[in-house]
Amino acid sequence: MTMYRRPLGRARVLAIIAAIVLVVGCILPWWTSGGPNGLPVTSGNAFEGSGILVFIVAMATLALVTLPYASGDRPVRFEGWVSYLLLAVIAWLGLIGRTVDLAMQGAFVFRTPEEVISRGAGLPVVVIGMIILSEAVFEMARERRD
Repeated sequence: MTMYRRPLGRARVLAIIAAIVLVVGCILPWWTSGGPNGLPVTSGNAFEGSGILVFIVAMATLALVTLPYASGDRPVRFEGWVSYLLLAVIAWLGLIGRTVDLAMQGAFVFRTPEEVISRGAGLPVVVIGMIILSEAVFEMARERRD
């Protein structure tokens, strides 16, 4: 009796790291307004508009990485790089859609460079996570299949 276990590999480790970074970025605020002029502070994160797609992709990526280990002895056919590519495309579309929406609402008006980090740290973190996920997909596509 033989057990099928796909080796985790560098690309899937990158996918796990990307998913964790994406979850953190989704929780952090993407935009903040109000404050110093006596206005109440309001903020928002990935759980508004199409930004939710980024969080869903992060969870789906974690599920996809663990799927071969949960499926027992049978290989899983749809766990290849194309599945990760589809998830990355969906997340990029959600991120771009939400960013355009926020830009049209004027959420990215900053008076000082410090405000970029203090007023919307989640968006840059999500972009970093998406770059890592894209690199993971690229490495999976280049893997040699035995």
